[in-house]
This record gives sequence, structure tokens and C-alpha cells, in this order.
Amino acid sequence: MELSDLQIFRTVVHAGGVVRAAEILHRAQSSVTVRIQVLEEKLGVELFFREGRRMQLSPAGKILAGYADRLLDLAQEASEAIKQNQPTGVLRLGAMESTAAARLPTPLGRFHELYPDVALELYSGDPRDLIQKVLNSELDAALVADPISDRRLESVPIYEEELVIVADAKHAQINSPKDVLHRSILAFHPGCPHRRRLEDWFARSDVFPDRIVEVGSYHLILGCVAVGMGVALVPRSVLSTYVDSSRLSVHRLRSRFGHATTRLVWRRNAPQAKILALARVLKE
Repeated sequence: MELSDLQIFRTVVHAGGVVRAAEILHRAQSSVTVRIQVLEEKLGVELFFREGRRMQLSPAGKILAGYADRLLDLAQEASEAIKQNQPTGVLRLGAMESTAAARLPTPLGRFHELYPDVALELYSGDPRDLIQKVLNSELDAALVADPISDRRLESVPIYEEELVIVADAKHAQINSPKDVLHRSILAFHPGCPHRRRLEDWFARSDVFPDRIVEVGSYHLILGCVAVGMGVALVPRSVLSTYVDSSRLSVHRLRSRFGHATTRLVWRRNAPQAKILALARVLKE
């Protein structure tokens, strides 16, 4: 038996006859009649008693009607389950500003090509706020820097970032915090993980910067650095987005402070199809 045969059979049963069933199915009456006859031939039984235009279920037809309902409902359930495992709907993604600017344009374009049924919305912000929004289900997932300790979250590493000190092009070599002790530090708000890493770098040498100037974007930070207003710690990937990089000097950190892992995080109980699809694209 084919599911399409059972669908026609069930429609005839519920409609009370071939005429109404044909209207519901948008088929010719003769087509519906033939399909019922073919089904009866396959099963070797009469499914209906026919009295003129009236059709009444036979005992065998009553048995099949019960099974038809169960089989068709199960087929519909299977179809819906498969669809739920396909990336669809809206994917609200949060990201740190450096990740959104330097890392995401190309993979998000690729994601749109592969999964056109997913409407992707991108938000940038403080990693602490992004994580809280994921936990509150205001975001489906977020790209944030380590550490991630909340047990309600699942995560997968996406990017290994090299962090570098940037200064104006004429600045002397920077090997330790003492080399920039009297320079202003340009950084994001205190919640920025890269700012915390820079502060830890200073604290390890038991020195502290004279002044930390909070700036709202990496592009502005690099512009201020280029004209000598101070120094900053930035992911090396951000430098590719800055057109005046010749006005900067780049200084590598020779310790654990020079590397950071960016992870994709989401709630453990969240639907994962579209999130895991995004993770695959980001890791390509």
C-alpha cells in the first residue's frame, strides 16, 4: 500500500463518498474511484458496500480505516520531526565587536547561501551581556571569548585569536608593560575580555597604566593609536579591517596573554539544528 492510496481512502471515508472526496482532493471523480478499486484489488477485499451513489464501509474497510488514520498520522509526525531538524526560522546571533567586524562577513554570507530558510539577525555587544541574553533566550547563540563557566551553556571553539599590542608607527619595541607605563591605554568597557587580559598583563609585572581611555569601536581605537594617543591590545584579525595599518606598529606578546579562544555558546536545552549548522560554517 502507498500512503497516497490511504490518503484517498481516508478522504472518501470522511467525506462520505467519492463526489465530495474528489472535490476535497481536487481530482476527477473517476480518478478517485479507480484508486479505491486498485486498493481493493491489492488487498483482495471490498472496502465499501455500494448502493448506487451511497458508499458504506465494509467490515474490512472499518479495520483499514483505523490503520489508515494511524499510518497517515505517523507519517505526518515523521515529516514534522525531520523538518524540525532542518535549519529554519530566525537565528539571533550575538558577537563581540571585533569578531563581528573581522570574522563574520564572509561566513555569514556563506551561511545565507546554504540555509536560505534561516533569517539571521546579528547583534554586537559586551560578552557578559551577550551570555546573559543567551541564558534569557533573547539570543539563540553568541560568539564570546573564554572563559565560559556557566553549566547551562554548551559551547564549541570557533576561532583562535592572536592578541597584539598596537602603537603608532614610530613607537619603540614593546616587550613588557614597563615599555608603555606612561602611555594611555585605549580599550573597551571593563566587561571586554581583551581589556581584562591587558589589565592582567600589567598586573603580572606589578605595574599599572597611568590612564585607561574607554573607546566604543575598534576602528576608533586604531585611529587614535595611529595618531599617538595611546596603545591598545587588539585581535590581530582586526588589523585587516583598518585601511591605515601602515601608521601602526604591531608588537607580539610572548606569553599566555597573546592568545584567546572565541567560542560559540548556546543554551543546552535550545533547538540546535540551526546553531550547529552555523558552527559548521564558521569552522570551515
